[in-house]
Amino acid sequence: MLVLNLVEAVTNALDVAMDQDKNVVVFGEDVGVEGGVFRATKGLMEKYGSERCFDSILAESSIVGSGIGMAIAGLKPVVEIQFSGFMFPGYNQIVTHAARMRNRSRGLYTVPMVIRMPYGGGVRALEHHSESLEVLFGHTAGLKVVVPSTPYDAKGLLLAAIADPDPVIFMEPKRIYRAFKQEVPDEYYTIPIGKAKVLKEGNDLTVVAWGAMIRETQKAIDILEKQGHSIELIDLRTISPIDKETIIKSVQKTGRFAVVHEAAMTFGPGAELITTVNEGAFLYLEAPPKRITSNDTIVPLPKGEHHYVPDVNFITSELKTVLEF
Repeated sequence: MLVLNLVEAVTNALDVAMDQDKNVVVFGEDVGVEGGVFRATKGLMEKYGSERCFDSILAESSIVGSGIGMAIAGLKPVVEIQFSGFMFPGYNQIVTHAARMRNRSRGLYTVPMVIRMPYGGGVRALEHHSESLEVLFGHTAGLKVVVPSTPYDAKGLLLAAIADPDPVIFMEPKRIYRAFKQEVPDEYYTIPIGKAKVLKEGNDLTVVAWGAMIRETQKAIDILEKQGHSIELIDLRTISPIDKETIIKSVQKTGRFAVVHEAAMTFGPGAELITTVNEGAFLYLEAPPKRITSNDTIVPLPKGEHHYVPDVNFITSELKTVLEF
């Protein structure tokens, strides 16, 4: 059993996948020699050679487009977008070609490709480094969107994404890359894409979160439970497809619902989740569902993130309003 932080779990998953399948290739900006800006691919070029792990040119459209061609031709590319805010030059390739190829070719061609990208704030980076853009991908048919929150899940979900026959957007919460360590099996294993995880059972309120917001929400729940509340916490893990069954079942038990996410509120993932609850458990609700999110503004960088990203105090106070309604 290994003891890894989240970024080390990503590295280990790539290592295991490349060792198991010679068709897995890894590339992106600074991915080879430097091992990536966060060192998520450290040592892979040395171990597997520059034909399977290599540096790309500084052009996201080329990175994604090349990956699409490789995937159609039989390889399993895992490409890295250095920061999620840099993905816009490659967005055309993602939504116009990667997401549509199976449908366009009536199943003749598929795109077994993973697009990795660090996302979210909390590291005081510069503009275009700290956005939470999962909704842009979750809204696009033909894409799966995965967000791990622990080292164990990061490895299992990434291996599942690499094995998937269709394109997967794998968003890594960089704020918690090195926040904590966890036991991770050294062998190959997968976690099903599209299946949420009930991290903690409770009776008074259902809370859904993902990525870095899981840890902040857990701290808030600890505070509220000391005040006598019983709260169920669900790690969504997959933005698309959503595990509606687990969420609806939980709300039918608790009668209250809140979602915590780092993305802006308006048209964000929380709105879709609340709609899911309203459609599947409306008659069970004892209080209006609540979105606990960042503001509808550009991320105030580099020193204003603590005013923007939901923190423990804000989450605690917002959850309390649902509990006391």
